Amino acid sequence: MSAFGATNALELRPLLKCGREERQPGFNEVRRIQADARERWPFRSGGLFVSLAFAAAEVGQSPPLAVCWRMIRTVILFLVIAGVAGSLPAQTDPQKTQPSGKTTPPPTVRDGSKPPADKIPPVATPAGDQAATPDAAKPKIDKDPPAFDVSNMDNSVKPEEDFYTYAIGGWLKKNPIPPEFPRWGSFNELGEQNNDALRVVAETASKTKTDPKLAPEVQKVGDYFASGMDEKAIEAAKAKPLAEEFKQIDAIKDRAGVLQAVARLHRQGVGAFFLFSSGADDKNAAMSIAQAYQGGLSLPDRDYYLKEEEASKKLRDQYVEHVAKMLTLAGQPAAAATEGAKKILAFETALAQAARSRVELRNPEKNYNKMTQAELQALMPDWNWAEYFKAIDVTEPGEVNVGQPDFFKAVNQAFTSTTIDDWKAYLRWQLIKSRASELSSDFVNEEFRFFGTTLTGAKKLRERWKRVIGSTDANVGEALGKLYVADNFPPESKARMLELVKNVQEAMADSIKSRDWMDDATKQEALKKLAAFTVKIGYPDKWRDYSTLKIDRSSFAANAMRASMFETERQLKKIGKPVDRTEWGMTPPTVNAYYNPNQNEIVFPAGILQPPFFNAKADDAVNYGGIGAVIAHEISHGFDDQGRQFDAIGNLRDWWTPESAAKYKEKADRIVQQYAEYEPLPGQKINGELTLGENIADDGGVKLAFAALQKALEKSGKREKIDGFTPEQRFFLGWAQVWRANTREEEIKRRLMVDSHSPTKFRCNGPLSNTPEFQKAFNIPDGAPMIRPADKRVSIW
Repeated sequence: MSAFGATNALELRPLLKCGREERQPGFNEVRRIQADARERWPFRSGGLFVSLAFAAAEVGQSPPLAVCWRMIRTVILFLVIAGVAGSLPAQTDPQKTQPSGKTTPPPTVRDGSKPPADKIPPVATPAGDQAATPDAAKPKIDKDPPAFDVSNMDNSVKPEEDFYTYAIGGWLKKNPIPPEFPRWGSFNELGEQNNDALRVVAETASKTKTDPKLAPEVQKVGDYFASGMDEKAIEAAKAKPLAEEFKQIDAIKDRAGVLQAVARLHRQGVGAFFLFSSGADDKNAAMSIAQAYQGGLSLPDRDYYLKEEEASKKLRDQYVEHVAKMLTLAGQPAAAATEGAKKILAFETALAQAARSRVELRNPEKNYNKMTQAELQALMPDWNWAEYFKAIDVTEPGEVNVGQPDFFKAVNQAFTSTTIDDWKAYLRWQLIKSRASELSSDFVNEEFRFFGTTLTGAKKLRERWKRVIGSTDANVGEALGKLYVADNFPPESKARMLELVKNVQEAMADSIKSRDWMDDATKQEALKKLAAFTVKIGYPDKWRDYSTLKIDRSSFAANAMRASMFETERQLKKIGKPVDRTEWGMTPPTVNAYYNPNQNEIVFPAGILQPPFFNAKADDAVNYGGIGAVIAHEISHGFDDQGRQFDAIGNLRDWWTPESAAKYKEKADRIVQQYAEYEPLPGQKINGELTLGENIADDGGVKLAFAALQKALEKSGKREKIDGFTPEQRFFLGWAQVWRANTREEEIKRRLMVDSHSPTKFRCNGPLSNTPEFQKAFNIPDGAPMIRPADKRVSIW
């Protein structure tokens, strides 16, 4: 599943099966990460989804980096591990799932007594927590912005020199990065606006007395949010919520005990050692099977453990200091904590050495290794899989897809060669890391110090209420989303979105038919796949049932732990069952979108269907440059280097003739080369292979959306200038404003290592340099910096 600003499902999965843009995901941590992805991840392929998301996430923003990570982790595992899209269902009867053009009004479940936003009482800063940013220092967000604000331009720069700076350079100057963020851009602006709406929803629910049987969403959301805002109780508890788990870890006496402890953590959504969950069978996408993927790391990527330059060595030293500090906070003597932290780094380094790189993980065929239980046991002879399955309550695991067999060979070696004491240190750390954001402020602040400030450059922890909103969205997101859409998603938005999708699909069909490098047989298969796309807009038709999940006001950490166990159990119960095609991989308030290859679907949560992406008052040109390009981006993901390997019903199947596949690869290689030439920081270039899928989707997205705009203009006949710009020019200005963002240098460095999306400036300018329609719209001469030489231009879709 791909995320416009997040991560491609195909990528999420490998990541999960490794980590989203960041730390290793645990089973359910995806849900938490999701909450943050709303605020920090820009669109991504597979989409706009998870840069997922996905896509990752900007660590310093949610309950510290944790939520961010978790969102990714859970999404990764949710979307990732679950087949290419995590837990996204595959399409089995695509002809019956096309958009009907009908709209369904959002549910009306909100209590009518909510207070106006300006009457919400201020939220106190928790003891020991970092001070919230004063309102006067916060960026001003226009809640009723013009379709395109010309004051955000920088007319000192010519469009042929640097279109990104020309179009939004004024905005970049006026919008420095707030201290809580590693990056500040359009996704963050809308995320903050959504947070304000979600705060009203959550606070109203927390103050509303209701019968849980009659209003279960109100009770779950209200009690969860209230428990997270109970700073006094959280500070008093310190690490007590983990006491029972520490006791279980301390009681380990042998390797059988290690196995039981790993399984116990897995049931709680902690991705220790490796990852195990359910997911669509890539070659039988209608069914869910067990999935085992590489995992167990804490740093954002395996390369953090393996690179030998001084900066990486220094970061590993800082990581050891961080781990030691967290172990000390949890009660270990300083000397023992320091020694344990060193052993943890060594253990995780061994896992990293066996793990595939992010580029290698982008190959779905290599990640498909279905094994019988006997074959799996032979692969890991010292790990008793029967006992593990029993411990996680999976009675009939059936065949298991082992994403990275060599990693599991190394896991078997680590299982037998690691001392029991070192195992205890590692498992204790994995537990603390997964739960730190729900503990007292000393844990929260230390986690933020390393994963937020050190890794991303963020200067200040976000306000508690925002972190709690993120956690609420991650853990009971569909309950929160059901309340959110009742007041924040008008039916007319869905109707207009369906029209936009229809026009973009028609543009894609025209593109496929006109490709001179595709033969007829391949074109027919591509058109069949396009016709089978499922479109989901706004919110699910079937909401998640949280009735068996206990949520009360007694303990924030206990609520989060029960939610993780609930999600793990929900995922594991899918094994051996048909995929639920109604399920969503993002919650309704998420500012993102995604494509899910196993289900051949594009999904647009209500959260992103607002300015600057979608504006009901805007002219078609700006809307097609915004949400139209998002739609086209996600559709393009179905035909990027990974998505093209899946057929109309979501199965991993080669439907390309050798001749067309060879020509596609030649064009894809040229895109790799193009982006590998870009240098966001001195001496640091974009990884063209890692970002290939997103770059293909960006390139196809802008071209297809422009073609769709022409169809809309032909129908409407409205071609007048606005603010002195033609519709074609406003389209490209709308495209640029979606990518506006200021990013800290630390965050750019991190993303160049872990993010499958290119930095925003290159997401804007890169595709335009290949686009003749852009050159014509602004009358740019050949040879200008913004226009690639004719022999270097590339166009796939």
